Amino acid sequence: MTVHSPHHAVRRLPKRRRRTLYAALSLVCCSVVMTALPAGASAAPDPHTAAPSTNSRTAAVAFADEFDGPAGSAVDGGKWLTETGDNVSNHERQYYTAGNSNAALDGQGNLVITARKENPGNYQCWYGTCEYTSSRLNTSGKFTATYGHVESRMKIPRGQGIWPAFWMLGADIGSVGWPNSGEIDIMENVGFEPGTVHGTLHGPGYSGSGGIGAGYTLPGGAAFADDFHTFAVDWAPDSITWSVDGTVYQRRTPADLNGNPWVFDKPFFLILNLAVGGYWPGDPDGSTSFPQQLVVDYVRVTTAD
Repeated sequence: MTVHSPHHAVRRLPKRRRRTLYAALSLVCCSVVMTALPAGASAAPDPHTAAPSTNSRTAAVAFADEFDGPAGSAVDGGKWLTETGDNVSNHERQYYTAGNSNAALDGQGNLVITARKENPGNYQCWYGTCEYTSSRLNTSGKFTATYGHVESRMKIPRGQGIWPAFWMLGADIGSVGWPNSGEIDIMENVGFEPGTVHGTLHGPGYSGSGGIGAGYTLPGGAAFADDFHTFAVDWAPDSITWSVDGTVYQRRTPADLNGNPWVFDKPFFLILNLAVGGYWPGDPDGSTSFPQQLVVDYVRVTTAD
């Protein structure tokens, strides 16, 4: 996920570990984690500034999944790989399952990733018998992008220990490892912050709790789980800009990296997942209800001609 998945200044996370790219990945490797937001992360630019859009020029669709299909269908295997296994790197509690057990179309144009408190397959995790199942999908070997407008409209779940993420990893992770591959966290949320999402960069010299990013909080005490929202980055040579519902909340350039390498001018693949527990969100407790669902309306990548 992300920064460990991102993070927050308030918590001191252990050095960001890499989240494991499970066997389903043909890459040789690896784990990468999401990390927490560094305490010194600067906030966004003018929150009233609309996100730049490739629509201002002729936009070419590089990738799109509208998740149309019969209820119960698995995702399009021509676009997505389904990872399987646990993730000791982040100390997450879920086991990611294959097929459509935890990721399926709902017949209404959405992908639903479901986290359940169950273990029907007697799955074994780093801590013993797994307590939860969920799903993690990626486009490695199917689709990569270098620059463009990367966007998803989704309704995130809620609850202590629930950790949805929409993010990207450098396609060379199998050869250079993490964090040299780079990681772009487009959206991460941890359940104890129902109204806040995070966007973060990880790379050599700024990974884990040292990731470079910022958070965006909905006005008026609203929770992201109450409705669909659109999360996006506009990615260009030497700049990445994050937005929520078209409102820009941060822009990063090589100048933000304190002299460390900018590793974002190369192909990246997409990842969608719903984790349960971990260093950053903490584990579920008695207040957490299951199942929880990440409902994804679409994922689109457009580039300017």
